[in-house]
Amino acid sequence: MIDSGSMLVGFAAALGGGLLIGIERERRKGAGPHRAPAGVRTFALAALAGAGAQALTQPILIAAGALFIAVLASIAYWRNRTQDPGVTTELALLVTYLIGVMAMEHPAVAAGGSVVVALLLASRSALHKFSVDVLTATELRDGLVFAAAALIMLPLLPNQPLPWTLDINPRRLWGLVVLFMALQAAGYVASRAAGPRLGLALSGLATGFVSSTGTIAALGARAREKPELRTSCVAGALFSTVATVALLGVVVLTVYPSALPVLWPSLLCALVTAAAAAAVALWRQRGTEPPSPPSGHAFNLLYAMGFAVILAGVTAVVSLVNTGWGGSAAAIATALAGAFDVHAAATSTLSLAAEGKLATKDVPLPVLVAFSTNALMKGIAAFIGGGRAYGVWVVLGITLAVTAAWLPFLLFR
Repeated sequence: MIDSGSMLVGFAAALGGGLLIGIERERRKGAGPHRAPAGVRTFALAALAGAGAQALTQPILIAAGALFIAVLASIAYWRNRTQDPGVTTELALLVTYLIGVMAMEHPAVAAGGSVVVALLLASRSALHKFSVDVLTATELRDGLVFAAAALIMLPLLPNQPLPWTLDINPRRLWGLVVLFMALQAAGYVASRAAGPRLGLALSGLATGFVSSTGTIAALGARAREKPELRTSCVAGALFSTVATVALLGVVVLTVYPSALPVLWPSLLCALVTAAAAAAVALWRQRGTEPPSPPSGHAFNLLYAMGFAVILAGVTAVVSLVNTGWGGSAAAIATALAGAFDVHAAATSTLSLAAEGKLATKDVPLPVLVAFSTNALMKGIAAFIGGGRAYGVWVVLGITLAVTAAWLPFLLFR
């Protein structure tokens, strides 16, 4: 039995939610014989009906009320059909009734739900424009793929190390892949939202979450093709290094947060130095015509899947080397892996530490070695892709970031 105080709060939440949704519908109701059948009074009464049915604690009455609202909504729909019929108002009326039912026991949730419903109804034009004009078919497909990876595959994977996965936790591994996909998509959305004002710098930052080495090589090819954009391409390449360091910090927090106290000085120094170098390059490119905003895929699915394969193999190799020859040999194996993917190599080391196979104090060395070998590969890609004029500036910025990362380790170990 609901006490009188809770009952008053519930009725107030139901009435407030019904009025809020009803006001939004009233503004779109129109006038004349073809106006919509439900307005502010109808929605407020529907919410109160739901609250009253719940207050009587009669499940049959609650179901009967929902059926009655559904029948009324159906009759109104069939009587007011147009050439472009919609059921938004009718469905909103049923949802408002259910919010009223919920308000008696969960008034805060019901109040929040009514705000969400009102926002959805009021955002009709914006949502339509986004769905039809802004969102491309490729981006929609990417969103569905990401939803399937995060909401279907991730919960189904085992949450424990398995022999056939080389003693790697499949859910943790796939969760990291989903995280990488999300960060790539976030960078892509930021690039589209900002438009061409930040040009290649923001594009480099966004695609740096996908592959900084690939970004540097691609920008180098563009700098070779259009020398007038060389400075802008350098800025984008250095911003991709900023993304590398930022993503490395996310990997530490995700896989083994206990390593943060021994890694954060190096990560912070590298991040600040890389950002400063990128900012200088961005300042030097003023007056250059920025490129069009990126379009295409929100994330690179093959890269994410490849990351999982590389991570599994690297973790197994590093674990084997560490078991047989100790931490120094594991650092060598991680260095080789870091040349291809610093995040996979770092995650392997952090996973070993999380499982107790590597001391926390021994984590920074292999991570920094992987970061350095990865920087070497970036320098090679810069010279091959963009030539000497492009490669020198990119290597200078990357070298400063790597030096800054090593300084805390060498000074305070």
